[in-house]
Amino acid sequence: MNKPSISTIIVIICIIIIGLYAMGEVNYFSSKIVVERNMDSPVIAIPNIGVNEKINNVSLNQGVLIDPGDSVPTDPIVLFGHRTLQGSPFLRLNELSIGDTMLLEWPGVGEFNYTVTNTTIVPATYSGALNKSNTLYLITCDPIGSTENRLIVEGDLTSQNDINTKIIKDNPQESNAILISLGFLIIGIIFGIFYPKENRIYILATVLIISAILFYFCINPIPSELIYEKIIFLNGGI
Repeated sequence: MNKPSISTIIVIICIIIIGLYAMGEVNYFSSKIVVERNMDSPVIAIPNIGVNEKINNVSLNQGVLIDPGDSVPTDPIVLFGHRTLQGSPFLRLNELSIGDTMLLEWPGVGEFNYTVTNTTIVPATYSGALNKSNTLYLITCDPIGSTENRLIVEGDLTSQNDINTKIIKDNPQESNAILISLGFLIIGIIFGIFYPKENRIYILATVLIISAILFYFCINPIPSELIYEKIIFLNGGI
């Protein structure tokens, strides 16, 4: 068997780095689903930007976070979410416009309907009060891939209705961990097949080993932050 060339070693390193990011996302979705199955979580739904996320009061690393410890809707409501990595729940938050609708489904309480009234970007050190009554605040980092600023979206409460149990039970992220693992495996194998024959075995072996780890994490997830703490310097932000 030929020894791997320098270029092949570089490609393997790149595959490993991609695999680490994939592991972070697989563990994020897998552990998040486990948590959600064991709690009656509220849901934030923003149709215009494709958000349908359960809210937790434990950690930002488990998705959209309300102030830790809050188990009932407060006034105002402040929600935090990552812009990139760990599911990127607020990736498209900047696309919201004045007049867009946001829904908050809270088990045992009801459906809160909000209309976007303002979007603003402030420094990460901003310490202004977010205390307007009947207001929903969504907060994430800005720009994408940086923690330099914060993007804040405000929405005024327009109505409160009975709970929509269909939205509460729906979970569009249920299969994301499996899809990421399958995607990595399939794309990796296709790339390996077309790689120069003399070093192909090294590429395919790397892809298969990482894929096996990904599928393992689908079943037995670890906290995603354990992985991202090691590689976050490659991204430079959240």
